[in-house]
Amino acid sequence: MSAHQKELDRHFAWFEKKLPPGPAKFVSWVRKPSSIYVRIPLAFLLVVGGFLSFLPVLGLWMLPLGLLLFAQDVPPLQKPMAQGLGWIERKWLERQRAKLERERAKGAQ
Repeated sequence: MSAHQKELDRHFAWFEKKLPPGPAKFVSWVRKPSSIYVRIPLAFLLVVGGFLSFLPVLGLWMLPLGLLLFAQDVPPLQKPMAQGLGWIERKWLERQRAKLERERAKGAQ
């Protein structure tokens, strides 16, 4: 397993912890190696749906999700997706820290 695959797995585990139990269970299942025959068509449909974001219900949110699923099986996608997830995680944690600091400052007044 490559370093980028390990990094992706770590980000997926972090993401699964943030999800409610039902969706987290689905994400866990779709990431299993035995689910490749579901993962690849699902990733393809999400990418296509992302390009059709001008239609109702479909949105640009589908594109990165599809690319993440493809990255499980396509090694050239693993590094950029791991870097992107790292950036998102850092921004998320920065926002959480800033929120806590604002709440503390508010409570100290």
